[in-house]
Amino acid sequence: PGSTMAVVLLHGLLLLLPLAALLLYCYNATFHYFCKMAFFNCWIVAVATLLSPIAALRGRSVENMKLLRAAILPLKRFCGIKMQVRGSEHLNIKEPYVIVCNHQASLDLMSMVEVIPERCVPIAKKELMYMGTVGWACWLSGIIFIDRHKREDAIDVICQTARTMRRENLRVFIFPEGTRNQNKSMLPFKRGAFHLAVQAQVPIFPIVISPYWDFFSSKDKKFTSGTCTIQILPKVETQGLSPKDVPRLTETVRQAMADALAEMSASPCGDQGAEQPLLP
Repeated sequence: PGSTMAVVLLHGLLLLLPLAALLLYCYNATFHYFCKMAFFNCWIVAVATLLSPIAALRGRSVENMKLLRAAILPLKRFCGIKMQVRGSEHLNIKEPYVIVCNHQASLDLMSMVEVIPERCVPIAKKELMYMGTVGWACWLSGIIFIDRHKREDAIDVICQTARTMRRENLRVFIFPEGTRNQNKSMLPFKRGAFHLAVQAQVPIFPIVISPYWDFFSSKDKKFTSGTCTIQILPKVETQGLSPKDVPRLTETVRQAMADALAEMSASPCGDQGAEQPLLP
């Protein structure tokens, strides 16, 4: 009888645990946040683990970015995030270019894959390369790694990338703030992206992601459903510019993005007209 009672209690406990977890998920914001972040991160690791062997058969290639993009795109639906893209027609050119975008949180990954065009790779911090299958998948997809702590090495990477862009018609995606920032204004921009564009003599496309405040905050442990607007601004030409023009170019682009961010912060995302992503 004692062992039977123990089994009954154990079964009852096992039944109560999922119910308790469900109630916490529905009514406790902090538990909800950690559950969704765990799901988000598990999705990324699973995608990297499953796609890496397939990508390895093709070798390191920017074409593998299509696989990563296709696998990450559905994640927004499971996270309850609706994406609105404005100005996607600006990226409809065949030449190489540099994309610069504000950086708020890990959720930017979903925004990036929403708009990233063909033959485009991000520049990422070198530490990412050592994150197991995630780093391997990134390397196989042609993502460019840069060591932010070694200036000379970073300059060499910029020079090599500039040559590759012209030779292979490559586009590059960069977060010029250099780190995540959920403040109301953008951080000062690092100039690497602008040196790259000037050296390659290719245009710059600024992209602004609307604030996540309404539905996401790592500080407040909030992760609910919401709408994110992605604004693609008109291109900024660099033809004829030289390295001495980089400081002014950097500030010009940053100011245009800051103005767009301020306007988006003042307007509800739901009131803005949605466009389809650039790629199917």
